[in-house]
Amino acid sequence: MFGDNRGEIRKVFTEAWRKQQAGDAMSPLEQLVAAVVARHPEYHRFIENPRLSLERDFLPEGGETNPFLHLGMHISLQEQFSTDRPAGISLLYRQLTLRLGDAHGAEHQIMECLGQMLWEAQRDNRMPDEQAYLECVRRVVGG
Repeated sequence: MFGDNRGEIRKVFTEAWRKQQAGDAMSPLEQLVAAVVARHPEYHRFIENPRLSLERDFLPEGGETNPFLHLGMHISLQEQFSTDRPAGISLLYRQLTLRLGDAHGAEHQIMECLGQMLWEAQRDNRMPDEQAYLECVRRVVGG
């Protein structure tokens, strides 16, 4: 969506947030990015200090969550829900949101399935398995 240069991808987040805070004109993509950032105040210190975070490695071995990965996954989910790709994901999202009463919480639960699918694809050097992803989301929705 943004390219493959880590620093440039991260700048999309920091610049969208800067524009939102300044009240500057924003593209629809920047509006989406800023809305996702707004829902995560725990990451604002990284987004607001690009010198400290654009080239930083966030290592899970050290108990760190990569805020840019987390925010990017939210954006990926928003794209999936708006295009219903893979087919059926929008309905599953709406069902989970209704069950939980919390759209953001629903995204976080679906994100676990998305992360698992992506990790398995990377580990096995293959394309992501959309059917396994949807099955995982169905299990989450079923509770």
